[in-house]
Amino acid sequence: MAEEVLMRMENVSRTFVMGEIRVEALKDTCLDLLKGELVVILGPSGSGKSTLLNIIGGLDLPSSGDVFFGGKNLSHADDEDLTDFRRNEIGFVFQFYNLISDLTARENVELAANLVERPIPVEQIMSDVGLGERMDHFPSQLSGGEQQRVAIARAAAKNPRLLLCDEPTGALDFQTGQMILSLLSRINQERGSTVVIVTHNTAISAMARRVIRMSSGRVVEVSYNPSPLPPERIEW
Repeated sequence: MAEEVLMRMENVSRTFVMGEIRVEALKDTCLDLLKGELVVILGPSGSGKSTLLNIIGGLDLPSSGDVFFGGKNLSHADDEDLTDFRRNEIGFVFQFYNLISDLTARENVELAANLVERPIPVEQIMSDVGLGERMDHFPSQLSGGEQQRVAIARAAAKNPRLLLCDEPTGALDFQTGQMILSLLSRINQERGSTVVIVTHNTAISAMARRVIRMSSGRVVEVSYNPSPLPPERIEW
């Protein structure tokens, strides 16, 4: 049985113009994201991986090329359509958490859950990330790993079809980072969300079924891992 394509990108490029300088951040990229997969986008700083993630997540539009999702061409979407796409289909996890400091962990998650019609109950998702007893703490009262788990709960509470993670372990120590990867893997397996992890850490690619390597704004290799490692066995 053929695997279902969730998003298709055809000849996508993104050029930034700053005065007389043109920066080709993404060049003629063709890529499919499959329903329910866990994929790692790997590359050094400046390789175009964050630009690619922003286009996947509807935070930016390509300068040329097409992005298809659910029968719609997002390349021609207006602001309202892109807002609906991000609200209903996308969960974002960032390197530095982006929590609202004067809201509790529960309130941060509720803020996202209230955006969609069928969210995962906040108490349930907070329990799933191991913070059932810390829901009423403010971000300043939580460790870095706990804050990242709140950020993941916030993203996952919407039950998104795409969970996009930009360097989710970049600000964490090894053991905490390993815990975060285990949590993302579990969400992928139990919730069925397609999980996309952008990172420069090559070791993390061992947990993915597909690894997309980028360099100088291009996808230079797509490799398949027949036996992904459990995150608990990954070391860096």
